[in-house]
Amino acid sequence: MAGELDISARAQSLGEELHKRKWLCTTAESCTGGGIAAAITAVAGASDWFEGAVVSYANRIKRDLLSVSAEDLETFGAVSEQVVRQMASGVLALMDANVAVAVSGIAGPDGGSEEKPVGTVWIAWAHSEGQEPVDIDARCFHFSGDRARVQAQTVAEALRGMLTLVQAHPL
Repeated sequence: MAGELDISARAQSLGEELHKRKWLCTTAESCTGGGIAAAITAVAGASDWFEGAVVSYANRIKRDLLSVSAEDLETFGAVSEQVVRQMASGVLALMDANVAVAVSGIAGPDGGSEEKPVGTVWIAWAHSEGQEPVDIDARCFHFSGDRARVQAQTVAEALRGMLTLVQAHPL
């Protein structure tokens, strides 16, 4: 329950900050399956500041819609810094938004490896204003718990990072 309230409060605060700046946001999601977009659109008035989302569960969607390099998918895997940065950049361009978040991870219960255990999630946050270059920050997280818990932690952290990014840009 506390996690749900935290997610809801973060989404509400994000919406308020985006609305003040007249900015638009978007998401590119793999392991969360649209959970970030769902949290955002649960906020009344989200249509004023949310453009849309791409749930890119399959690598084909990452390549075809988000312009992720097939070579990087093969070399580094979908759960990697290289891929999540390209997902963020790709969805930002696709949606013509100011702020984007992208997530790719292993929510479990299966799919983990010694190198990338269950709970490994890469998150990237991207920002662009008009023709300015895209600024992208990416971090790897190691969340714990079952699939739902890993997904909820990813959603919360994705929203936290978006809010921090937006607030770093003065009105």
